[in-house]
Formats: sequence, C-alpha cells, structure tokens
Amino acid sequence: VLQQLGHFWRGMIVQAHVVLAQGDPTPEMAKLLQDHVKATIAPYKYPREVKFTLALPKTQTGKIQRFRLQDVRET
Repeated sequence: VLQQLGHFWRGMIVQAHVVLAQGDPTPEMAKLLQDHVKATIAPYKYPREVKFTLALPKTQTGKIQRFRLQDVRET
C-alpha cells in the first residue's frame, strides 16, 4: 500500500498493489477488496486505487522496493 498523488482537493490517496495467487483480476475483485478494507479499518483509509501486478519488486533480502511500484503497469 502506497501513497499516490490524488486529486488537487484530496492530496495523497492510498494505492494498493495486489498480487493474485490464482485467477484473473477483475473490477469486481478490486471493489470487493475495497469493501473489505472499509469494513475492517476506518473507511477513510481504504485504497482509492487498486493495481493488480504479476509480482512485487523486491531486494535480495526480500524487502519490497516501493519506489519501483510506481513504474509497475497494470495487468
């Protein structure tokens, strides 16, 4: 989950990058994920944007390289 530049009145928005274990990404799946997060934590914290990726960029020690996630394209 990252912060991404949003609309001029909102400032930063929450953006989630998701790697699916199986299946194909659909808009319904993104909506289901957003609804689950809204029900679990405070509703204003849910990811406004969900991007499905094939894999997360990681370092040799296994840490996620967040700066590279901005370059990852939707699949």
